[in-house]
Amino acid sequence: MGDKEVIELLVQGGKAAPGPTTAPKLSAFKLNIGEVFAKINKATKDFAGMEVPVKIIIDKETKEYEIEIGLPPTSSLLKREVGIEVSKITPEDKEKGIKYTADLSFEKILKVTRMKEKDLQGRDFKAKIKQVLGTCVSLHFKVDGKDPKGVIKEVEEGKYDETIEKFLKSEQ
Repeated sequence: MGDKEVIELLVQGGKAAPGPTTAPKLSAFKLNIGEVFAKINKATKDFAGMEVPVKIIIDKETKEYEIEIGLPPTSSLLKREVGIEVSKITPEDKEKGIKYTADLSFEKILKVTRMKEKDLQGRDFKAKIKQVLGTCVSLHFKVDGKDPKGVIKEVEEGKYDETIEKFLKSEQ
């Protein structure tokens, strides 16, 4: 590809549609707008109900394009794993002593970490797991019935090393 134009979008998984800013840009390159959005929707259908970052990269000379699909935020993936859309503790919940909105397994933490691995900043897989667990803290999620801060310490202490090792081997 020669000189490129990049159009960045945040779309609803499987339900992307041309908007007032995207349609004119794609039309200027004489692209089939329906075809472009059909490809985006096909590629993002597994993320239904989530916001998905998408890049449309257009070669200005040949008018060829490619579509890069990003991953939803870690928080969205975790909420999907537990089947909720919003993770919020109301003042009434606090009065009742409710501190957590959901509980998910360590295996699901590993799954989300693997999905987001290329986007996470940790130097190794264990450090990336701790980042995902940090997201659980802000979402008020328990992990295997425990406070995620405690699980982070257990990961640092090596209590999950065997589980992590098994997971990584099963991925190969």
